[in-house]
Amino acid sequence: MKATGIVRRIDDLGRVVVPKELRRIHGIEEGDPLEFFVDGDKIILRRYQPGCFFCGNDESLHLFHGKQICTPCITKAVELTKN
Repeated sequence: MKATGIVRRIDDLGRVVVPKELRRIHGIEEGDPLEFFVDGDKIILRRYQPGCFFCGNDESLHLFHGKQICTPCITKAVELTKN
């Protein structure tokens, strides 16, 4: 993990400002959804990238009844319906 030397405080509502420099470097715009992960004692924040509802794959996604589903999972589902 790379240190940035940037420190921010959490306000009384639990908010923290993501520094403009980091938003610019990582292409994060106002209104973009961010996702939180926990790894031991670390809190990891990244731009939200929706993946396949079934496997989490983030390539070749198709919207089906409001859910993102990847082509391989669609193919597997079609195969299951043939049996």
